[in-house]
Amino acid sequence: MATVSISGLRKAFGNTKAVDGVTVDIGDGEFFVILGPSGAGKTTTLKSVAGLVDIDGGTVHIGGRDVTRVEPYHRNVAMAFESYALYPQKTVRQNLASPLKSGRTGRYSESQQTERINQVTTTLGINHLLERYPRELSNGQRQRVALGRVLVRPADIYLLDEPLSHLDAKLRAAMRAELKQLGAMSNTTTLYVTHDYQEALALGDRIAVMREGRLVQIGTPEEIWRRPADTFVARALGQPEINLLDGVVDDGRIRLGDGSLDVAIPADAVVDRGDRVRVGLRPSDIHVTSGEGSLHGRVKLAERLGRNIELTVDCGGTELIVLTSGRHGVGEGDDVRMKVADSDVHVFAVGDGDTPRLGSADHESTLEAAQ
Repeated sequence: MATVSISGLRKAFGNTKAVDGVTVDIGDGEFFVILGPSGAGKTTTLKSVAGLVDIDGGTVHIGGRDVTRVEPYHRNVAMAFESYALYPQKTVRQNLASPLKSGRTGRYSESQQTERINQVTTTLGINHLLERYPRELSNGQRQRVALGRVLVRPADIYLLDEPLSHLDAKLRAAMRAELKQLGAMSNTTTLYVTHDYQEALALGDRIAVMREGRLVQIGTPEEIWRRPADTFVARALGQPEINLLDGVVDDGRIRLGDGSLDVAIPADAVVDRGDRVRVGLRPSDIHVTSGEGSLHGRVKLAERLGRNIELTVDCGGTELIVLTSGRHGVGEGDDVRMKVADSDVHVFAVGDGDTPRLGSADHESTLEAAQ
């Protein structure tokens, strides 16, 4: 195990700033996830920790040791790339055993290697493929073998670059819990990057949301979900995406749209009467009710998504996306009333582009720390 400390990390490719002043400390044995869209700088950050790119500025410490100018081989990290790379002339077993037969891991006996390989392949669901060659595997199976070759090797840090991206949805969901268990069993610090918010929420002890080379917010999954630093973070988590509506603060409530809708002002919001704000309401936090509710409208579209139904509700010219279990029997053309808990209302500043959360002083200090 080892801590990871990144300070002022910068890397540019021509005029493009891939990583722009990233600073973060990752705890010993922590499963740390970097979440962001394509081009955010996630993979470049990972490669900088591994030593696979020459950084333009900043430092990287692993286990308290400055490795900024140390060759990748001597950093004792194990990295899985999004694009798998396997030895085509070797079986799955031989591919997995190769990291255990060289360098620092050469001290492992045959029985210890076999035990380690069996543990990892059972977790990944590829223990029945050990005698096959890569050409005999599907793309998803190859990806799991590539991931297994990383996890089988004892290292100070696992660096995982979207390792589940080529798996089908069912297997990807099953792998999330298994991956975290494997990391906990090996007591190895893990730095994991993904564009999938479900992976981030399921796997991460902490999550860092990244945008255009900078970390926008760092926190636990609960903190990131409950108190997003700005509208970018709010939209990064959740499917369907969060509803963002403009409103005005008036008499202890926030009037939305044409004023026919209103929501409570959450306890942590710092606003004054007459302020124009942007309100975020997650579809899963809006509840259809048979009784009273401050939100009302007519269902324009109802789409069944497995056990849930996604409703598009016209609320006086303003559209709301609502995710419901369907137990109310709501269909297209029905008038509905809805409610949302005060604590589930997110208040942001108005303006073009992504705007910050209007929160308490405690939250503002957390945001500054992330920047």
